[in-house]
Amino acid sequence: MPVSPRLLLAEDDLDLRQDLEQHFQRRGFQVLACENGTQALAAMGQGGFDLVLLDIMLPGIDGLSLLDNLRRHQSVPVMLMSALGAEQDRISGFTRGADDYLPKPFSLAELDARVDALLRRVALDRQRVEPRSDNGPLTFDQERQDVLHQGRSAGLTGSEYRLLATLRAHPGEALSKAFLYQTVLHRAYTRLDRGLDVHVCNLRRKLLAIGALQVQIQSVRSQGYILVDTEQA
Repeated sequence: MPVSPRLLLAEDDLDLRQDLEQHFQRRGFQVLACENGTQALAAMGQGGFDLVLLDIMLPGIDGLSLLDNLRRHQSVPVMLMSALGAEQDRISGFTRGADDYLPKPFSLAELDARVDALLRRVALDRQRVEPRSDNGPLTFDQERQDVLHQGRSAGLTGSEYRLLATLRAHPGEALSKAFLYQTVLHRAYTRLDRGLDVHVCNLRRKLLAIGALQVQIQSVRSQGYILVDTEQA
């Protein structure tokens, strides 16, 4: 990227926070490091970050509450970090709009690989030239990574927008979970990974909330998901 990526790091462990801050600075990142949720919330209000690394167990305001607040205003990619490794904790993070989840302890090599994947995705999204275009009842806004129905914004995350746009690009075709994981979430599909299902549930709920009842994401048994416009069916 021609401009140094801006990273917001929220981690209460002093040693880990300093290690990560120095590591990313050596990689050329602009890093704003916060030791608690209150500092992180204030930093989020400034905006302009390319990525947020967010510990769940923060003092003051916990990471999931910060994520909730962030998703009401921004679609910046968020990677959660936590010593909590239970499936329910991962599902909770994805449900609230996280793009990735990294359990502690982790290696810097794995962290770098995941961060680079998220930043590549952001760069590709920004390079695409796709003006607002009507597709039935929805208006797709590539720049904002969102869709609108009758002037109402769905408030999608980047992952949710890519999922809907990918399904839209294959009308009448059931897309496999393996394909969607690679194309949308940029990782391999494993049977125990519920991340895609959580994004689908969130997307259905947000489309319903803006009244886009004609657009339905349907499950196809033993295949995957398909986007159906009931007005055109």
